[in-house]
Amino acid sequence: MKALRYLLPLALFAAMVLFLGVGLGLNPREVPSPLIGKPAPAFKLTRLDDASQTIGRDDMLGKVWMLNVWASWCAPCREEHPLVVDIARRQLVPVYGLNYKDNPAAAKGWLANLGNPYRATLVDADGRVGIDFGVYGVPETFIIDRLGIVRLKHTGPLTPEVVRERIEPLLKELNAPA
Repeated sequence: MKALRYLLPLALFAAMVLFLGVGLGLNPREVPSPLIGKPAPAFKLTRLDDASQTIGRDDMLGKVWMLNVWASWCAPCREEHPLVVDIARRQLVPVYGLNYKDNPAAAKGWLANLGNPYRATLVDADGRVGIDFGVYGVPETFIIDRLGIVRLKHTGPLTPEVVRERIEPLLKELNAPA
C-alpha cells in the first residue's frame, strides 16, 4: 500500500510530462481540421467585383483550387499577400479569395493598392461560410481537389517555406495525370 501511495503520483507526473513533450513538439500553425479528407462545405456567395454574380463550391468541381480567406483589416493578410500574388502569377493553382467580415469598399481598395491575385473574391459578410470552413481567424488557406475534397488547411499567413514544402508538392500530386 505504501508503494502505491508513491507510484500513483509518479505515474501521473510521468503522464503529464509525456503530454507536455508531445504538445511542445507540435507546430502551432498546424491546427487540425476535421474537414481534411472531407467535402468542402457547400456555399454560394456573391462576387466582390460584381454582386449580381455568384460562385459556389459546385462551380469549382473538376479542378484543383485554392481558397484564401482574407480581410482588408488583417495585418497578417498584408504580410502574406505577395506570396498569394506570386502563386497566382505562376499559375500554380486557380486562387479564389474569401473576403471575411469586411467592408466591400475597403476590400476593393486593398486589392487595387496591393494587386488582385484572385480569379474571383467571394463576399462572406457575416462570416457564415468561414464558420462552415472552421476558420479560426484570417488569413487561412485551403487547397481543395477536383472532387471538392479539402486536402490542406493552413492557419496563419503563408510563408515561402509553406508554399515550397507543403503547397507546391500537394499541387503536383493533385494535378498529376491519373
